[in-house]
Amino acid sequence: MWEEATMDIKGSIPERPAGTLRRRRTLVIAAGIVALVGVLIACWEYLPAVYAWLADADAVRAYVAGHPVLSRLAIVGVNILQVLLAFLPGEPVELASGYAFGFVEGTILCLIASAVASSVIYFAVRAWGWRVVGLFFDRSHLERYGWIRDARKLELIMLIVFLIPGTPKDFLTYFAGLTRMRFAAVLVIATAGRIPSIVTSTIAASAFGDGNYVLAAIAVVVAGLLIVAGGIAYRRLEARERA
Repeated sequence: MWEEATMDIKGSIPERPAGTLRRRRTLVIAAGIVALVGVLIACWEYLPAVYAWLADADAVRAYVAGHPVLSRLAIVGVNILQVLLAFLPGEPVELASGYAFGFVEGTILCLIASAVASSVIYFAVRAWGWRVVGLFFDRSHLERYGWIRDARKLELIMLIVFLIPGTPKDFLTYFAGLTRMRFAAVLVIATAGRIPSIVTSTIAASAFGDGNYVLAAIAVVVAGLLIVAGGIAYRRLEARERA
């Protein structure tokens, strides 16, 4: 049974009206959008200069070298926020990491942020259950992934799904907290499972910043092929597990 592979969601977390969860989710998303718009408005007159600065990879990397601690704390902090606010796409942050810090360090910084954010999510979901998950996702997501219900294979299947490009990793990070998976397993899976996506992004951005446009284009093409292949592999895995 699905309930055997997960915490007793309905029993431990009081069922709340769908309208309440929708209102909370709307407030969270609206607050994020308002904050983003506020930042853009505040920086509007500086945007041309900022864009010109960002277009110069040497200038960006010189700034990073001149502010070694602050710049790294900033990119890790933004990356953590992106994972926590699951509706935000992760690729722009991964690209920025590779562009500013290069392939190796950019990848490491993304993985650190992923580990921290995944830890926060896991313990938050353990403490408050659906009240946290419901801020970003509908229960239909749980039904969609209800086939991941065999507790003996749960960790292996979760790792495979995480490694497949294009799957909703942010949802799966929240979802893992609702299962009986141990923290160590969730941390490893949620971090290592992001490596393919992070690596392709940081390689492309780093190569672009170095002026190696051929390598950047190859990385983008490889990323696209991985997403297509991953989608096919995921559908086959889902069909086999449901059978």
